[in-house]
Amino acid sequence: MPWVEQLIARGIDAVAVPLIEIAPPADPRSVSEAWAGLADRALVVFVSVNAVERFFAARPAGASWPAGLRAAAPGPGTGASLQSEGVPAAAIVAPAADASQLDSESLWRALRESAWNGRSVLVVRGDGGRDWLIERLVEAGATVEAVAAYRRLAPRLSSEERRHVEAAFAAPAGHAWLLSSSEAIDHLCALDGVAIGPGSRALATHPRIAARARRAGFGAVFEVQPALDAVVACIQSMQP
Repeated sequence: MPWVEQLIARGIDAVAVPLIEIAPPADPRSVSEAWAGLADRALVVFVSVNAVERFFAARPAGASWPAGLRAAAPGPGTGASLQSEGVPAAAIVAPAADASQLDSESLWRALRESAWNGRSVLVVRGDGGRDWLIERLVEAGATVEAVAAYRRLAPRLSSEERRHVEAAFAAPAGHAWLLSSSEAIDHLCALDGVAIGPGSRALATHPRIAARARRAGFGAVFEVQPALDAVVACIQSMQP
């Protein structure tokens, strides 16, 4: 995984424990139908890298990204994934590079000055999810539809992944969790035998995730920007 590789390259012992399993959508036909209607859209919002990968994996034979169609990405990872699928960089709208958070609110600040009245927008996401950005676009006059390109499920950890989880909570002073999803915390809490104690430490990439981590029982929660330098600096500051 890119984050793990980048942290290891910076001298940090890092492993990945996937706490959300990404599965195919319940109705794959809906994604194919969304591709057929792209030329009628003014904007397609991709909520994550998973949304990009799953949407383009379902691209019908011969289909291409329409010229002039804009794509919105909440962060640089999603934007890079769009470019790797052939979406021109000039067509991608994203939060400012120095945005304090990479979320729907920051993305809306990049979108709100455009004229949305009567325009058609597609949101590509998982099953369910937060509707805040959809509500803002509708208030601005847009017609918005959402398509589920994947489902998020509780993970099925391998024996090695399970050992990492158990080791982290058995010796919390020597471990820290980098958390980028509130749902991932829910799944972590639901694992059999997991007891998050006051000595457990977590880095959270958004205030909502930090709040969920505190409710889950993490004793020390550090809010950090989802940028490599910020994460590395925070981890290094925790070392004795």
